[in-house]
Amino acid sequence: MGTPDFSATVLKGLLESKDYQILAVVTQPDRAVGRKKEIKMTPVKEVALAHNLPVYQPEKLSQSPELQELMQLGADGIVTAAFGQFLPSKLLDSMDFAINVHASLLPKYRGGAPIHYALINGDKEAGVTIMEMVKEMDAGDMIASRALAITDEDNVGTLFEKLAVLGRDLLLESLPAYLAGEIKPEPQDPSQVSFSPNISPEQEKIDWSKSARQIFNQIRGMYPWPVAHTYLNGQRFKIYEATLAQGQGQPGQIIALGKKELLVATGQGALSLKTVQAAGKPKMAIADFLNGSGRTLSVGDFFES
Repeated sequence: MGTPDFSATVLKGLLESKDYQILAVVTQPDRAVGRKKEIKMTPVKEVALAHNLPVYQPEKLSQSPELQELMQLGADGIVTAAFGQFLPSKLLDSMDFAINVHASLLPKYRGGAPIHYALINGDKEAGVTIMEMVKEMDAGDMIASRALAITDEDNVGTLFEKLAVLGRDLLLESLPAYLAGEIKPEPQDPSQVSFSPNISPEQEKIDWSKSARQIFNQIRGMYPWPVAHTYLNGQRFKIYEATLAQGQGQPGQIIALGKKELLVATGQGALSLKTVQAAGKPKMAIADFLNGSGRTLSVGDFFES
């Protein structure tokens, strides 16, 4: 059970192993994406169809006809990875085992956006935890975990890719020993629990009074989705990529401007914008923006929070 590329990587790992037989794949329904609203299959569905596996896509698994079918497949257990829905207790209870590949070092960052929060909060490391599934969100006993360092070059996209591989490998290493009873799962420490709910529209807005490092972490913690934004002349202005820079000025003020450079002051330090999207325009490199609609900008102009 899974939906994005992270899950697809885990599924591929299981399919490449000779130790497991995948009876079915459950993923979220196909959705309309992009400006053209084209219906797109989930990455997990693409992998499943390429291997001729049955695919189930209930809008909500509980109380669905698909639930009864899944319980009658004769499966020994369930592996989930970023599925995006709660699993009904009667489904969990019908299996010999049900485990989840979660992209955080539990009990830190239970919830749907652990990678985003690790970056936004400026964490030095991220990781993956393999845990037993219970009805409470990401609260099951931990089977195994593994960490990796976060670099300034990382964003949500790069960290997703790294953690998907880490999760795949950790699952394949730990699952045989777990099923053989050689690993005793450890309970999570309730005092260390924190949550990572899905990013809200309000969290996407840039507050220029924050430090350059905080805004830098916010931007990369929302790239390539959902994307941080500010306002320019009252219109939304998306910032996909930026780098830390030297400079001072009032928060949100443009303090340097050239053919390929746009520096914005923050509450402490400055940022050099690298990839942006003005209202009504496509995503573009800063040089292309400055050569087009950005030609009207001047040093001293402000981005608005």
